Amino acid sequence: MKTYFTRLLNYDKYANETILNAIIKANMPEKPVELMAHLLVAQQIWLSRCKGLPAVGGALWPDWKADTFSDIIAKNSNEWLNYIDSLQENDFEKSIPYKNSKGESFENKLPDVLAHLINHGTHHRAQIGQQLKFAGADSLPNTDYIAYIRQLNS
Repeated sequence: MKTYFTRLLNYDKYANETILNAIIKANMPEKPVELMAHLLVAQQIWLSRCKGLPAVGGALWPDWKADTFSDIIAKNSNEWLNYIDSLQENDFEKSIPYKNSKGESFENKLPDVLAHLINHGTHHRAQIGQQLKFAGADSLPNTDYIAYIRQLNS
């Protein structure tokens, strides 16, 4: 499982960097920047939950600027990869207790949290792509997972 989630997290970093380049190329329209900020802060929130740390303070939709995203993507990726690397195989059986943004308590298995993390990023990158088209972008980069894997294998 460690290898599988490491591969997915590396893809996530690649896809985030790729869509960030499209945001910058489109002159940083407001809505894509908002969506990207949310995606990145959510990664930090989920990492804190997985590590059993106190909830990350601040907004779920922070007012971050696009020129900070590259560093945040790198930091988030490094922290997630270090976390995954620190795990033993049996750690993937543990449950992660947490409270959502409404204060409701939940508990989910670590692989389900990781699957959510990756899917959450994919969901918002698709929204970013749509918003970039609305803002006049001529073409969008391919951030599909299989395209990433093909690139790795070429």
